[in-house]
Amino acid sequence: MELDERALARKGDGVKPSFSVALTLLAAAALLASGCSSSHPVEAANPEGDRKGAPDFALPDAQGITIRLSDYKGKVVLLDFWATWCGPCMIEIPWFVEFQRRYKDQGFSVIGVSMDDEGWTSVRPFLERFKMNYPVLLGNDDAATAYGGIEVLPTTFLIDRQGRIVETHRGLVNKDTLENAIKSLL
Repeated sequence: MELDERALARKGDGVKPSFSVALTLLAAAALLASGCSSSHPVEAANPEGDRKGAPDFALPDAQGITIRLSDYKGKVVLLDFWATWCGPCMIEIPWFVEFQRRYKDQGFSVIGVSMDDEGWTSVRPFLERFKMNYPVLLGNDDAATAYGGIEVLPTTFLIDRQGRIVETHRGLVNKDTLENAIKSLL
């Protein structure tokens, strides 16, 4: 199918969009779409002897207090890298609020790491809107790199009581699958 350049020309200025502009716009749209995924790729649960240690980090919470993952050793941790603009993240967060409420007394904690470029300006209203009852930290490139480079949001790590990564979920996770994995570690 050939493009009718007259139909593509912007009215009044005689400038015709080029194929490279259209291709650039298409590539940009694909890049944006890939940043927030509703797919369910999961790295299978690692057998206990094959689990790697979760990298420690030191990141600020909304009150400016530095939180370290190592502070949670002895707990099962669901570590969620997310952003306020991510649709699948908005689906998962209410589940994580529920998990935190249901399992916190059994040695479980959710930790959210926001990857929003705008920082607390966009994150604080989101915390209130979703009534997030677990620690939310402001992420950075160093934290993302330590976890293998966070290329898809959400990316969720399930970490055992010894601080080792049990599962990695890239994209929207299945709620029941994740909850069963959490219960198996408690």
